[in-house]
Amino acid sequence: MKDDYSYPIGTKGQPWGETEKAAWLASMTVKRSYQDEVVTKIQALAERFDVSQYGALSYDESRFPLLCIKTRQWDNTKPTLLISGGVHGYETSGVHGALQFVDTKAEHYSQWFNIVVAPCVSPWGYEVINRWNPTATDPNRSFYADSPAEESAGLMALVASLGTPIFAHIDLHETTDSDETEFRPALAARDGLEYIEGYIPDGFYTVGDTEKPATAFQTAIIDSVRTVTHIAPPDENNQIIGSDVVQEGVIEYPTKKLGLCAGLTDADFVSTTEVYPDSDKVTAQECNDAQVAAIVGGVEYLLAQK
Repeated sequence: MKDDYSYPIGTKGQPWGETEKAAWLASMTVKRSYQDEVVTKIQALAERFDVSQYGALSYDESRFPLLCIKTRQWDNTKPTLLISGGVHGYETSGVHGALQFVDTKAEHYSQWFNIVVAPCVSPWGYEVINRWNPTATDPNRSFYADSPAEESAGLMALVASLGTPIFAHIDLHETTDSDETEFRPALAARDGLEYIEGYIPDGFYTVGDTEKPATAFQTAIIDSVRTVTHIAPPDENNQIIGSDVVQEGVIEYPTKKLGLCAGLTDADFVSTTEVYPDSDKVTAQECNDAQVAAIVGGVEYLLAQK
């Protein structure tokens, strides 16, 4: 713990009220355009895929439509894959890796699977480069009934509307240096807790589900990604971000209990990817490539089991 640390909003040791949340929201500034950088790329795919709007954020419905992409020749006798990105809007390669997968790989794999992709679940977070939504709520802790996050509720409604079970779900994320410099301190301040300084692992890792770890599935993802970027090593306690490493580059969380996106379905095969974009060993394009490699590794494993 940094004894002298004080987050600029709120009173140390006291959870935020509406005044503090409003001050936090007022400190947010738009840094990039969801419409220009994401919506235009999604619309460009409409000639080859079914693009539809499954909702809109009430913060600005015209500015923040929630869009999904589905492969054509949808057939409920085929297993269905769900790919989600941008649940934390600031995690750039989650969004653009999902779009790159659609553009370069989805048509090929649609021979065997229905594929539905929600590339940017949190467009407001994308624009202001933040983990939370405007109510200081983390969408990736909000995937449960009567969700407090519009972003999470929207994706759950989309999945329910498909009318077919999800066979596998890969949720694309990043772990960034700003997790430690901004987002974890903000979380501690919001909840009136002491900020315990942590560390950011240098490399890619995945988060499996404690209840259904799918060990070989995670291995296939890791092995595919290692052809693109390096895998995060464990710390001296054989942990990554405070969780035990259960196999190389893999930790596990109870996804449903924590309200994580990866726990929103009953799929047997789920994985949360974690790319590290701040490493001096990678470029932004390599981060996108790593997300694509993760999906491909998982899908190739599933194909081999058919």
